[in-house]
Amino acid sequence: MKDYFGNLNETIKKYFNILSDEIPNFLYDYINTPEMQKQNEISVSCGTIYSKMYNSMWYSSLDHSVAVSLIIWHFTKDKKQTLAGLFHDIATPVFKHSIDFMNKDYEKQESTEELTTKIIKDSKEIMKLLKRDDIKIEEVDNYHIYPIADNNTPQLSADRLEYTLSNGLGATEKIWGLTEIEEIYNDIEIQKNEEKIEELGFKNKEFAEKFVHTMSILSSMYIRNKTKFSLQFLADIMKKMSEKKLITINDLYNLSEKEVIEIISNCKQDNIAKCFELWKNATAINESDTKVDGVYCVGIDKIKIRYINPLVKISEDKFIRIDEFSDIAKKDIEKALNYKTKKYAYLNFDFN
Repeated sequence: MKDYFGNLNETIKKYFNILSDEIPNFLYDYINTPEMQKQNEISVSCGTIYSKMYNSMWYSSLDHSVAVSLIIWHFTKDKKQTLAGLFHDIATPVFKHSIDFMNKDYEKQESTEELTTKIIKDSKEIMKLLKRDDIKIEEVDNYHIYPIADNNTPQLSADRLEYTLSNGLGATEKIWGLTEIEEIYNDIEIQKNEEKIEELGFKNKEFAEKFVHTMSILSSMYIRNKTKFSLQFLADIMKKMSEKKLITINDLYNLSEKEVIEIISNCKQDNIAKCFELWKNATAINESDTKVDGVYCVGIDKIKIRYINPLVKISEDKFIRIDEFSDIAKKDIEKALNYKTKKYAYLNFDFN
């Protein structure tokens, strides 16, 4: 049995301890299934970590999923919700959302989620554990049914909370440290939103403002041109190699990113390997308001904007959105919603 928690680096260990001072025993068995361990070989960076344009820490899809499950456990102590959080990205392929780009799913970025039930159902190990724990598959294969685990933008859920905390810790860019994360996290509780549905929210305005500020910085980073370019480039590589029978769709779900990169790097057809190497070694992207011919040029207008407008407690039983009474937070949210880039991004190679 692999010692997942024992092999974490010290920063992530301390971060997990903030999220929950208890790791429930049942989680260990589920984490050690082959399907979950596969997620340990996929970066949350959607592949961008492999280019010199980025300076992010390694944080796997499994790390994210475990962290989400720990948040849910901390707030609910509910086994089924916790497992639904653990499984929510079990269908994540290599390069994560770049495969959504391959599927032309720029706005929702959910094109791979439909495989979640199949992967769980096809896993002998997971199904055996669910039977042991007297849990039905439909109680854990869709975390959308649990509002603390997931809800609609711009509400705060365990998933949205986790990737904001970890991305700001360095998975996207180092913006805050463990002390700030702990202060923010300890200010969060379960509240009731406008529709009387449970939602994570803040007890105090100052911590909500601090959270929203970092969220707004990250929101822009998710859709900056070098990120859109990189995701589309990786998507186009996967599409071209799939069309040429050099890689299969199944490979995207069964191989590690390291193995797929090795296939790309050893590719002898066209200029796939050469262009991939140029992207890997690029330190900056070129931008333009007009399409540039003769180079690999990407223009994506409609893309998912990730932002959060959390609830804040203003009296014993009243909770309202931070933008309704904080000009600071309102400006940060507007900044996230109105962030614009130049229309095109390109690097000086031809990938046709």
